[in-house]
Amino acid sequence: MADPSGFLKNQRKDAPKRAKEDRLADWHEVYADIEPAERDKQVRTQASRCMDCGIPFCHSDSAGCPLGNLIPEWNDLVRVGDWAAASERLHATNNFPEFTGRLCPAPCESACVLSISPMSGGPVAIKRVEEAIADVSWEKDLVRPRQAAVSSGKRVAVVGSGPAGLAAAQQLTRAGHEVTVYERDDRLGGLLRYGIPEFKMEKKILDRRLAQLRAEGTRFVTGCEVGGAKPGALSVETLRATFDAVVLAVGALRGRDAPDIPGRSLSGVHLAMEHLVPANKECEGDGPTSISAEGKHVLIIGGGDTGADCYGTATRQGALSVTQLDQYPQPPDARDEEISPWPVWPWVLRTYPAHEEAGERRFALAVEEFVGDESGAVRSVRLREVVVRKDPATGVREVTPVGDHVEVIPADLVLLAIGFEGVDHMPLLDGLGLSPTRRGTLSCGSDWQTPAEGVFVCGDAHRGASLVVWAIAEGRSVAGAVDAFLTGHSDLPSPVHPTALPLAVV
Repeated sequence: MADPSGFLKNQRKDAPKRAKEDRLADWHEVYADIEPAERDKQVRTQASRCMDCGIPFCHSDSAGCPLGNLIPEWNDLVRVGDWAAASERLHATNNFPEFTGRLCPAPCESACVLSISPMSGGPVAIKRVEEAIADVSWEKDLVRPRQAAVSSGKRVAVVGSGPAGLAAAQQLTRAGHEVTVYERDDRLGGLLRYGIPEFKMEKKILDRRLAQLRAEGTRFVTGCEVGGAKPGALSVETLRATFDAVVLAVGALRGRDAPDIPGRSLSGVHLAMEHLVPANKECEGDGPTSISAEGKHVLIIGGGDTGADCYGTATRQGALSVTQLDQYPQPPDARDEEISPWPVWPWVLRTYPAHEEAGERRFALAVEEFVGDESGAVRSVRLREVVVRKDPATGVREVTPVGDHVEVIPADLVLLAIGFEGVDHMPLLDGLGLSPTRRGTLSCGSDWQTPAEGVFVCGDAHRGASLVVWAIAEGRSVAGAVDAFLTGHSDLPSPVHPTALPLAVV
């Protein structure tokens, strides 16, 4: 059994990071390489802090992990040094733990029982343990292709190769179906490839998992827009005639804009993905980025993950300064039980490694105007202090200026990282007779099937922009639904229901 006093004997310790100056000089991952023996020792100590609670909220799908990861089980297996069994238990619920171990913000840790009181020393370092298990699994050659013993004779198309699409594809291939993944970009991975910067997850991590999927029998087609009219496209008619089922995992990449701010049309004002995608392509060896922060004063509007990705990318490109704006007030450093009681996801200040490297964050501010020069390029912004209120009748948030003071700061590059509005407008949806909801997502029934028979949806396309762990959970769940649709029954796991939501205070 677990050590019930482990958290009393051992303090929480996160993985060490490389020196800031080293991180800013390259695109390698932020965290330091540790000798495997020392890493294993440290991680086993961290795993010993898990008490194997009678009611483990960490893997509750509403409060903690939507994948239902068997966290107490693999924590204890790591504690006793049984890495092979820990790998088996981790992969039983998570197709891609090396992705979540690096990219997930770890709602499991917020829901850990040790998060109830700061006197515990903090939650178990679940994310660090998960990443270590995944890395050890590859080092010890424990990750092997799992090929289906019997073919079903059924063919499935998965449109989109992000984490949801890849999870669905792997599950369906292992169930014996012939799966083809279509990706409109030139490389596979979706946002894992071109949205997530290299310093958060090096793409060799993605490529080795793709090699496993190929070895299992999943087929991939890149540079193919399903439903499009350009050369290399696959028509909707051919799609429907060729495949017995279709999974839409097309993401929610339509970036939210701010067209009402005066000066939005100035050159140098871009959506966040217009900056991140070419930066990632440069790291892939495709030549210099088309939008570089080198030698510029950079302003990032939006305080979330995408803004932090732009932040770290800009500093590595050699920005003169980086400022990140958030229209909301600065969150507290610790959980406020009145606002976000345990075990819900807490409203706290989240400091990413990029924020420790350079630049500054500012809160309760909004842009009043982008100011340009005679050539039509942005050169500065006018800022106002604001307060955000929610209309109790409509639920709509209103941003109201406070006072008359206007602050002007230099800005040669402005990046709008204020969220996503849903799926892109694409001919595929028209061809299938599907229309996005008011939220910009695609609706489905309790079986993950859209109004188009035999067409299923999962991931951000269904949920809206969300966490990588929810994408994988939905991909696994839709695979179970497709398998049942094709064969009449499925033993594939289905960790979440289409209507599942994280536990929250409203």
